[in-house]
Amino acid sequence: MAQKAVKKAVKKAVAKTKTAAAKPSNTIKKTTQKTKVTAKAVKGDASVNPAATRVGQKVPSFAILSTGGGTVNLAALKNRKVVLYFYPKDSTPGCTLEGYDFKRLEREFAAAGAVIFGVSKDSLRSHETFKKKCGFPFELLVDDEEKLCRAFDVIQMKSLYGREYLGIERSTFVIDERGVVAQEWRKVKVNGHAEEVLQAVRKI
Repeated sequence: MAQKAVKKAVKKAVAKTKTAAAKPSNTIKKTTQKTKVTAKAVKGDASVNPAATRVGQKVPSFAILSTGGGTVNLAALKNRKVVLYFYPKDSTPGCTLEGYDFKRLEREFAAAGAVIFGVSKDSLRSHETFKKKCGFPFELLVDDEEKLCRAFDVIQMKSLYGREYLGIERSTFVIDERGVVAQEWRKVKVNGHAEEVLQAVRKI
């Protein structure tokens, strides 16, 4: 009798396992469909993300790891204008040139009451190396979890050699002394961009 009871319990357990095993396939299917919808939305206009921070809105509170051994909370930077520029990757040609342009004009930005921060998904070690190599006088923020990138909706569908992938779309935001986004630039072209941002900062 005991053996029959054991066999019955085993069959029951196996039946439950099979039922449970069938469920993830539906979950995976739903997740895949959701991912496809999200990717399709991101590929289109940036306005598809209603939760993103837009011009005229206050910057959400974020504590972001920074070069120099500290953290930066953008919302806590009172009475300072903030230039927040997002770039795809450390030590690449376009990102290096953009960094040098902001470096060249850093004193003029400071005279206009603005502080500059560069942001990418690279690690702190990569940021420190990039900053030291280029001699940037401003800090680079580590957004490896994409929290800041998602808040400003700069993660977009990109294409390289025919391969599509999600990555940072070069973008810049100017935040005023009240912590409100005053101006934004998306799909930035590096040449002349830093000068354009400086002129905008001076008018705020």
